[in-house]
Amino acid sequence: MDWSFVHKAWDKWASLNIGSSGEPLKAALLINYDPTGPSRLLSTIAAQEGIKVTPIELTHFIDFIKRDKMQTECFIIGLNQYVVTSIHESWFCARCMNTSKPAGEGVIVIQTAAFILVALYDGSIGSASRAMVAVDQLASQLGRRNL
Repeated sequence: MDWSFVHKAWDKWASLNIGSSGEPLKAALLINYDPTGPSRLLSTIAAQEGIKVTPIELTHFIDFIKRDKMQTECFIIGLNQYVVTSIHESWFCARCMNTSKPAGEGVIVIQTAAFILVALYDGSIGSASRAMVAVDQLASQLGRRNL
């Protein structure tokens, strides 16, 4: 694993895409995840920006992914509960069920060979499109290195 590349790519990407004013994302989380690895290997947080996820929250989220019942279950990140709205080959989208924001909140979760990228955004369709572009940029960089 080229951790130097991962951290450089994350730092550059996060500085351009995560923030409060004008950036497409409000927070993001990069999880080291190998679904084909031995069960004793635990998923870890490789990087996070704009959110602090605890190990217990991470375990519950990874369990949600492993159960593969996205159509029938909800998941929690931070204080928010999400329902999956769209499932694709290596990624899915979800909307926050308990938001107080008029335009809503959403999350995009994309899996690469070695990572799960969780990207949170505020807003609706336009915001989701901008968030997807940002998420795709990092996922493409990781994918080119087969990470």
